[in-house]
Parts: sequence; structure tokens; C-alpha cells
Amino acid sequence: MKYYIVDDDQSILYVLQNIIEQNFNDEVVGMNDHSPAALKDLLVRDVDIVLVDLLMPELSGIELVKQVKKVKPNTRFVMISKVQDSEMRAKAYQAGIEFFINKPINLIEVKAVLEKVEQSLTMASQLSSISQMIHSFNQQTNPPQSAPQGDQASATLKYLGMTSEKGTTDILQIIPLMKSQSTNYRDLDLNALLDLSEHERKVIEQRIRRAIKVGLANTANRLIDNPYDEQLSDLANLLFGYENVHAEMLCRQGKQKSGGRITIQRFIDGLADLTGTKK
Repeated sequence: MKYYIVDDDQSILYVLQNIIEQNFNDEVVGMNDHSPAALKDLLVRDVDIVLVDLLMPELSGIELVKQVKKVKPNTRFVMISKVQDSEMRAKAYQAGIEFFINKPINLIEVKAVLEKVEQSLTMASQLSSISQMIHSFNQQTNPPQSAPQGDQASATLKYLGMTSEKGTTDILQIIPLMKSQSTNYRDLDLNALLDLSEHERKVIEQRIRRAIKVGLANTANRLIDNPYDEQLSDLANLLFGYENVHAEMLCRQGKQKSGGRITIQRFIDGLADLTGTKK
């Protein structure tokens, strides 16, 4: 990951640089103790994550975040501050920061925060790659002269070979409900939203399990044929988990009796992440 650090205290700059570059995969590509100069630099540099002090002379950290986000919305920001004012911190989050790092600098806190931001960036990159793969597949199977292509969730289920299963319809009904309720599958009250009895909900979940099992089997078969397909592997991990796909592959190759386990929540939450449904 490429980092940039902005703080008017030069000792903080070098402390953070040393912490970041302990990980050989990370590089501090720039540092600046003057926020207006840092803004100009950030608008032209290739940077993944910016650490910026909240209280800077001339141009505040919050204003710097806002200005960079207008031009480079995918840049991630971590705010450095000793300020505990909840209103000011709320403004920083509204501007687009991911986390706060408190002053005085704590090694463990810095490492933990940056690890979370890097994981978020990696996941976003994987989701974008998977999304492009699904979109390409959907264009191939639905040429312009045919019926309009479905949304991303529908295209993903088609890619997994699940569309003939009744549970697919249930899944596609649940995804918009998660968006409207801004929640994950576990916290979604399907009984109330769809006016279901507990028995009816269990029937729906059974259909969904069968559909997901078909998707897992199809994914395992594809990876047996093409074990180096990184995009499919990323999709498989998101929706099923590597361990379950691997178990399913071994079962289908006759190397073990039981296959992978499926989890409704993992699959539907992963599909919601992929389609940008969850907030």
C-alpha cells in the first residue's frame, strides 16, 4: 500500500513512517508538514491511504479530506488527533475518514487501525474485480438484442448456475429488503417484512440452502477444472469460504466423503457486499 502522511509535527511524521514501513508491503510515498502543499501533492500522486492531522494551520485536516475526496473519492483517510470533541470527530467522519488514531501515538493502535483500512481496500479491489467478471459474463450470455440484463445479484447467481433453483427467487427478494432496512441477513426480520409464519420462513430458508448448495457444487467443479482462476477464487471465498469450497472440491474428486458446508448468512451478506446493497 502507498501511504502519505500530513502533520505539522515533524517528529510525528517520522514515527508514523517507521511504523508503516515495518511492513515491507507498505511504502510512505510522501510526507508534509504544510497542509496546503500536501493538498497539491495528493491531487497528483498515486496514494492509497492518507494519515492526516486534524488540527493543521491554514488548511484543516477535515478540509483537506474534503478537497481530495472530490477528485479522488477512493483514497482512504485516517485522522490523527488528540482532540476528543465528539462534534468535531463527527464532522471528520462525514468528510470521509475511516478511523481516528489518537495522540500520543500508540504503536499497537496504529498497526490495528491501518490493518483494518488495508483489509477494507483489498476487499474493495476484489469486489470490483469480481463485479467486472460477472458483468462481462452477463454481457456474453445476454447480448444487446436479447432481454435487458438483470442486476448484479441476478447476474452473479446466473454465473454460479443457480437460476433454475427456486431459492434463487427468494434470494433476489431478500437483497432489496436488506437495502431498504440497511441491515445484514441475520438482523433482517423476514417474518414481519413478508408477513410469514415461522414455518413459512423455514421453508424459504430450506429452498435457499438447496440453491446455495448448487452454487457451491458448480463453483467447486469450475475450480477443479481451473484452479488458478483468481477472480473465481475470490468470489468463492466471499460467498462460501475457502475452507468449504476446498472441502467440496475434495468430495467431488472422491478424496473425502463430506463436502463443504453452506451458510445462508455468509452467502447473502457476501452477495449484498458484491452488489453494493449493504451500507
